[in-house]
Amino acid sequence: MLDTLVFPIAQIFSDPIEDPVAIFLTILAIMLLAPLLFERLQLPGLVGLILAGVIVGPNVLGLLQRDSTIILLGTVGLLFLMFLAGLETSLDDLKDSAQQASFFGLMTFLFPMIFGTLGMYYLLNNSILASILVASAFASHTLIALPILSKLGIMKSQPVKLTLGATLITNVLALLVLAVVLKANDDGLTIRFWLFLIPALAIYTFATLWGVPKLGRWFFSQFGRDESAEFIFVLATLFVVSYVASLIQIEPILGAFLAGIAITQIIPQVSPLMNRIQFIGNTLFVPFFLISVGMLIDPLIFIKQPRSLLVATVILVIELISKYMAAWISGKLFKIQFPGIMVMFGLSAAQAASTLAAVEIAHKPGKDSGIVDEVILNGIVGMILVTCIASPWITQRWGEQFEPQSNTPNEKEYVFSYSKPLAQRVLVPVANPDTEDNLLQLAIILAKNTQGTVLPLHILSDKTGVIKQDDRNLQMQLLSNAEMVAHAAVAEVEPIGRIDDSIDRGIIRTAFEYNATLIISGWKGYSTQKENFFGGVLDRIIKGSPVPLLVTHFTHPIANTERVVVAITDQEVYSQNLRMTAIIANNVASSLKATMQLLLIPVTSSPFRQKAPRTLGFNTDNGIIQIQGNPIKDISNLLEENDILILNTHTQMNSLLNVSKQLERPESILKNRPDTSMIIINFPNPIY
Repeated sequence: MLDTLVFPIAQIFSDPIEDPVAIFLTILAIMLLAPLLFERLQLPGLVGLILAGVIVGPNVLGLLQRDSTIILLGTVGLLFLMFLAGLETSLDDLKDSAQQASFFGLMTFLFPMIFGTLGMYYLLNNSILASILVASAFASHTLIALPILSKLGIMKSQPVKLTLGATLITNVLALLVLAVVLKANDDGLTIRFWLFLIPALAIYTFATLWGVPKLGRWFFSQFGRDESAEFIFVLATLFVVSYVASLIQIEPILGAFLAGIAITQIIPQVSPLMNRIQFIGNTLFVPFFLISVGMLIDPLIFIKQPRSLLVATVILVIELISKYMAAWISGKLFKIQFPGIMVMFGLSAAQAASTLAAVEIAHKPGKDSGIVDEVILNGIVGMILVTCIASPWITQRWGEQFEPQSNTPNEKEYVFSYSKPLAQRVLVPVANPDTEDNLLQLAIILAKNTQGTVLPLHILSDKTGVIKQDDRNLQMQLLSNAEMVAHAAVAEVEPIGRIDDSIDRGIIRTAFEYNATLIISGWKGYSTQKENFFGGVLDRIIKGSPVPLLVTHFTHPIANTERVVVAITDQEVYSQNLRMTAIIANNVASSLKATMQLLLIPVTSSPFRQKAPRTLGFNTDNGIIQIQGNPIKDISNLLEENDILILNTHTQMNSLLNVSKQLERPESILKNRPDTSMIIINFPNPIY
């Protein structure tokens, strides 16, 4: 009956579109309209893209054929989808709570694997290989509800950290099972295969996770100002790592996933490069894959073969029950409140990236070697649609009820007397194209953590009475570039061009007039004799700044930072300024995926009782290193390449010359280690 209703409609487009321009136009129209429509209905946009692929595909209207072009672009989209999943999976998430995250990761992998295999084999009479593969497909999960947690402000809570760490474990294990099952289906699992696979996979994984970041940091340090080269390098890394995976007889999607994990270690989350990667992937490549998957689906099969409804129901029930059991057992074991358990369940229940990848590869339409048939394919896609709707709803409902318990200081808890968060409005004087990028990147990192605004500032001095046209052109160029960098990182920006009688007074006046809460300034790393005696522009800014000032000296691209070293005195341990120093250090280290190390400099005679860095507000489990001898020499010896040293100071004046002496210690360290990057945090007044 349904055949007679649908097939006449399909006859209207008996000949599929063949013109390349028309094909691309049709796909672009789907990419534009389908997500907008479904998001208006409070449904994930990816559901709309899959269903649109079903409608225009060969099984319904027949507008488009799943030809070689669609398959090629769909394959690129598949690899990009797994790459983006890897970018969201940080090794730091696993380090923060390794044992608990590992336990939950194993539970949320094993329960679906065991119950899924048994259900598919005994209830639905599938082969053992098909049963294992289908179970591995929904043993993984995709964190589509993650943006909801950012809005709710619980990203740093224990349940979310556990789920983020568990995602890495369960997705890698599921992809490994997929690779083994496909190999078993093709050639069989011989001793030779295992003897080759295990060492090859170990070497390949180590080379990817260790070698790609090393190569990337070198490349960015050499060609960091060429944005096109940076993006092409990332794309090349994705496809090289994926292709090498196929050479060692595992699926390229595992390589794409590992490439994402490796690349995310060296690209700041709020950088323009990361935004371009995610934008192009989510806007162009991934939709191609989702549409191509939809074109595989035959909706009539639910009528032609009622067994499809049974398969979809069994898969969905097993998936939800097994994921809930894993979250409930882990939550009870780690004493997480019930709303937190439901957040873990909601996050881990969604099926999209890895599941789609596995079923698309295993289906192999038109080939006898396909492990899963069209019935299972439709059943799994049905499960994906339901979980993509249920996951955000569960996460939203229970996330609103969850009350995180954390001792970690939050920037919103520590505000100045003028009642604004530290990085609400970040003023960045820009004057040198060679140093502008690092200053802006630091400002963007800090401002985006509080949805703040970056204020790039360039001042033209009219002290001589004449302003040259070349100077005006330079001002426009610097501010235009700053605005472009901020927009590329999706940061609020308000460029400021100013004419003033002096640079330092112009910066201070602008800070007052534009309600700046933080100033970030560059520093050449040394002072001339004239500046030492009379003071320079930076000295006068330090003296007159009404808000905290970050004096920065970068010797390498900020994105290449591997470690943030914070040097504090035992007197500063009891200062309120230390809390704000911790906020800055935590944000920088977290955004740059860098480790953090605290150094303690004794300046009082009182013995220091050993404290954990987290009790002081610093998000690191590394112990505090106490400096025993000469602070300048010892700090210099402890610094390594690609470190950023953070020093905490406050404004003090020489009573005779009225000149700031805040840069003496940093300058001495730079004489010993000229390759050191620094952030000197200067507060207007000491707060104890």
